[in-house]
Amino acid sequence: MAKYPFETIEPKWQKYWEEHKSFKAVEDPSFPKDKRRYVLDMFPYPSAQGLHVGHPEGYTATDIYSRFLRMKGFNVLHPMGFDAFGLPAENYAIKMGTHPAVTTAANIKHFEAQIKSLGFSYDWDREVDTTDPEYFKWTQWIFLKLYEKGLAYEAESPINWCPSCKTGLANEEVKDGLCERCGTKVTRKRIRQWILKITAYAERLLEDLDGLDWPEPVKLMQRNWIGRSEGANVVFKVDKSTLNTLAVSPTEKLHNNSSEDLFIEIYTTRPDTLFGVTYMVLAPEHPLVAKLTTTAQKSAVDAYLDAAAKKSDLERTDLAKIKTGVFSGAYAVNPVNGEKIPIWVADYVLISYGTGAIMAVPAHDERDWEFAKTFNLPIRQVVSQTSPDGESEGFSKGTAEGISQCTVADGWAVNSAQFNGLPTSETKQKVTAWVEEQGFGKKAVNYKLRDWIFSRQRYWGEPIPVVHCDTCHAEHGSGIVPLSEKDLPLRLPDVQSYAPTGTGESPLAGIPEWVNTTCPKCGGPAKRETNTMPQWAGSCWYYLRYLDPRNSNAFAAKEKIEYWAPVDLYVGGVEHAVLHLLYSRFWHKVLYDFGLVNTKEPFQRLVNQGMILGEDNQKMSKSRGNVINPDDIVKEFGADSMRVYEMFMGPLEVSKPWITAGLIGVSRFLERLWAISEKCNPAKPDCLAVPQSGTAPTIPNYDELTRLLHKTIKKVSDDTESLNFNTAISQMMIYSNELAKLPEVKRALWEPLVQMLAPYAPHLGEELWQKLGHAESVSKSSWPVYEEKLTAGSESTIVAQVNGKIRDKFTVPVGTPRAELEKIALALPGVLKWTEGHTTVKIISVPDKLVNIVVK
Repeated sequence: MAKYPFETIEPKWQKYWEEHKSFKAVEDPSFPKDKRRYVLDMFPYPSAQGLHVGHPEGYTATDIYSRFLRMKGFNVLHPMGFDAFGLPAENYAIKMGTHPAVTTAANIKHFEAQIKSLGFSYDWDREVDTTDPEYFKWTQWIFLKLYEKGLAYEAESPINWCPSCKTGLANEEVKDGLCERCGTKVTRKRIRQWILKITAYAERLLEDLDGLDWPEPVKLMQRNWIGRSEGANVVFKVDKSTLNTLAVSPTEKLHNNSSEDLFIEIYTTRPDTLFGVTYMVLAPEHPLVAKLTTTAQKSAVDAYLDAAAKKSDLERTDLAKIKTGVFSGAYAVNPVNGEKIPIWVADYVLISYGTGAIMAVPAHDERDWEFAKTFNLPIRQVVSQTSPDGESEGFSKGTAEGISQCTVADGWAVNSAQFNGLPTSETKQKVTAWVEEQGFGKKAVNYKLRDWIFSRQRYWGEPIPVVHCDTCHAEHGSGIVPLSEKDLPLRLPDVQSYAPTGTGESPLAGIPEWVNTTCPKCGGPAKRETNTMPQWAGSCWYYLRYLDPRNSNAFAAKEKIEYWAPVDLYVGGVEHAVLHLLYSRFWHKVLYDFGLVNTKEPFQRLVNQGMILGEDNQKMSKSRGNVINPDDIVKEFGADSMRVYEMFMGPLEVSKPWITAGLIGVSRFLERLWAISEKCNPAKPDCLAVPQSGTAPTIPNYDELTRLLHKTIKKVSDDTESLNFNTAISQMMIYSNELAKLPEVKRALWEPLVQMLAPYAPHLGEELWQKLGHAESVSKSSWPVYEEKLTAGSESTIVAQVNGKIRDKFTVPVGTPRAELEKIALALPGVLKWTEGHTTVKIISVPDKLVNIVVK
């Protein structure tokens, strides 16, 4: 078998594509909207390690699809860029003793070379880099639009803090209580932060998922993260008789003893259990903790608050952990029955969910049950699992105390005054309506989604384009002044030291010549914001910059947005289901509200590629020693072999192990194709088109090969369209095996296979196309077309049924008439067994499929 000389062919065609800008996308108005496609990969973070073989899997899939679409007559936008800001780049630069700008530029250059070596058909003229000032100018501009809309605000708040990275983390960046980046245990810290009000878009983020062609598991993850629930907000009044013993200053005590009452507002999804409240719990960070703590309990409460501050949210809410808490010394009054109930402080309640306070119903909430058992608090049953029918006396009384287990299921109300006997669903509605009538509650919708902690206390990120001005604060009540658009981009200072301080302040805070500036509003002295944006900022909108990457007047021209948006196919890892995808959707909706984009959603169709595992069936990692370097594979087997193998391994969405033996098999397949090309003489004057039925056979089995060709075109077309690349490759293998048996291969049988191969193995496809005498790239040719009548087999298997149940099968030529089918079916042994002695009522026949005999 002739060896395919990929070592010379692949660089040759990569040079050709680059010189001819073969895949440059142009906004050609002759293409109608339904003949345009925007195909996008989740752009990579350019790490120092470069690509491993798992990275190109998604890139190969989108490249095949893009090449296929172009040959099908579509105008395709398929760009690439780099998500280069953020902690990893900064940490690596600190480790190496270089500036992050230097290491980032080197890493991007390395990534570009690796990606180009694999023959991907990107429009490199549209490349973006999130660290380019002409890029992050618009990231900063969008931030100012968020600020203008009241969606960006500054607050001191408890955040997840990584002691190693020395920066704050969003909830989404904490995995199992550890920093997602470095694996260090996360603690809590109060710090000044910029926060984005993503909660203002919670309902829209939830509702608009329904119209997206996304994997259901991803949509479910977003729905769960948003966490919409319906219930009621209820206000509990603090018992003022305890206020005289509060551990507060004389001034505060005087205030608390005034006519002003203190209230605790809670949110509950179970208003039907209000009569079962036996205590209340405040989150340690709740502002009322300091106001309600009595002198006798102050030292115990302070110690507890200090311990709680060292725990992550995950640790605090772990259902398996032993519940901890401390009594505040104060009491509240249950508004539904006037009972005085103790107010506790416990870390299983989070300030970030609901109101940061709960009413505790231990009989019907497992966490409350465990807490009540731990601290010997009362437990009252208010939901019975027994229907009131036939047990009215015992039912209406219920069991007030001492039940043996917690029951969270719905049932019927007991110990609930006028609501006794009602089913849970009805009790919820009626209690909610009643508390609204009484004036101490109202129906409410709540979300688990929290506002997005946006700032980072690091150097290598986009500077936040605002200043802090004392004069403006004194005169206008706000000292935060946004920069004007003409002052963008606000660049990072060029400094020698950019290590994190660990104090909560960014390294930028220690650079007075950069921090001290002039207020753009009043002209007085001001200080720049020293927090920077998180890595997610640049990736929230990069898909829009690809549309118009060199525009200095807007992030993208309106006509280009109208031409390409939204993204038709977005491919990337499922690990971004909550982080990047949710943030991008939020920013996009804000831009939509400003009239700056043309759709409510950025990504219409999403596909998550599966992970490529090591040969040990484990996730690839340096520590396991199972990482496969694509540079080594390309050098030994060629880029086309790697591309085809990664698609042949299995369905795109499924994780699968790398098996080198499989790569060798694919390499032999490509060598077989090269050998077949040697059997086809393009100078011979045979048919240049796909052979039609009725063509006189000139080689053995010509008709059968023609049928197989048309079946192959249909199969490869359908499977490429649906991203089932592994089965498309399998069909090409089947067809090539038949061609390999021939002493000579006619051009009409060979040329369509070369065209189908080209998106999968583009270098080989180009070379074979050129060998056929074509001067233009195969990517400019039209995808082959099949004849439907030639895709059907010559025979059909007919199912014979009796009263709808399969009793036999038989094979006949395609197109056999109904009468003949019925005659054969009635004579089959399997049918006769069930029809003899019975009267045939009717016979239903479907040509090429079945015969159903109905008998009495």
